[in-house]
Amino acid sequence: MNVLGIETTCDETAAAIVAPGEDGRGLIRANEVLSQIAEHAAYGGVVPEIAARAHVEVLDRLIARALDTAGMRLSDLDGIAVAAGPGLIGGVLIGLVTAKTLSLVARKPLLAVNHLEAHALTARLTDGLAFPYLLLLASGGHTQLVAVKGVGDYVRLGTTIDDAIGEAFDKVAKLLGLGYPGGPEVERMAEGGNPERFALPRPMLGRREANFSLSGLKTALRVEAERIAPLAERDVADLCASFQAAIVDVVVDRLRVGLRAFAEVAGHPTALVAAGGVSANGAIRRALAAQAGEAGLPFVAPPLNLCGDNGAMIAWAGLERLRLGLVDDLTAPARARWPFAEPKAA
Repeated sequence: MNVLGIETTCDETAAAIVAPGEDGRGLIRANEVLSQIAEHAAYGGVVPEIAARAHVEVLDRLIARALDTAGMRLSDLDGIAVAAGPGLIGGVLIGLVTAKTLSLVARKPLLAVNHLEAHALTARLTDGLAFPYLLLLASGGHTQLVAVKGVGDYVRLGTTIDDAIGEAFDKVAKLLGLGYPGGPEVERMAEGGNPERFALPRPMLGRREANFSLSGLKTALRVEAERIAPLAERDVADLCASFQAAIVDVVVDRLRVGLRAFAEVAGHPTALVAAGGVSANGAIRRALAAQAGEAGLPFVAPPLNLCGDNGAMIAWAGLERLRLGLVDDLTAPARARWPFAEPKAA
């Protein structure tokens, strides 16, 4: 069983082919990703029109390259999976129309995948992880704690009520005049900074619900930066280190609440899982691994090349759905917003 996965929801164009592997894991036969960082860097963020045009220009070539790398033809595939949302609607449409066309021409099942569900299932692709597990999904647009109980069976234990973690990193980077994408730049500067110089707040610390709030932290950093302006390089490093330390403290505290909420809806988790672009942050990874150890759980996070958006996770999510007979027809819509987890009952 070989599934092609297509990803065009934001600023990466990707195509991959995945098959079942050993021990419940997936076998990545090809994984082609083309980043658009250079196209958006001058604007300090993703420009939707530029992103959509870039997808149009390269998607066909990436699909052909993935097939060639895997030594396969379109007729050898068992399904065509595509991220049908959530994301920038122009990009989502390009991927979805391409997938529908391939599905129609090759007479292969179409699998319209929720991009967030694909992140949630990546731990099964890489580690063959059994259900249920606790997921921290953290990216530029999303921050959620989710009980992953099965394919299509997700309970949202907590979410952000304002900025996502990745969004906060990017906004702080822009405020401090760092490069794009902001998250890696803040992490790089934080490595040489003093995390105790600035007493930044830890929003939501100690709250009973597992939600996040980061806009106040971002505002507090801006106030500190304006207070000591103009900023020397040492100031920027210390601000980044203090900000990152606050994020880590918030994540650990929210995770402890999430573990208690998980027990109420799904029993004992098989592991603590991190996914999404923010899971590439080394400080956050180390803190999550330590928290998992304290809770007596394995910690699972994707390799760095699968933390960001990629076609392999889309292909794997499609494969998981295909095995259950969860296929889609050509009326599957493109969705700018598409919640994938039901909120936990009060």
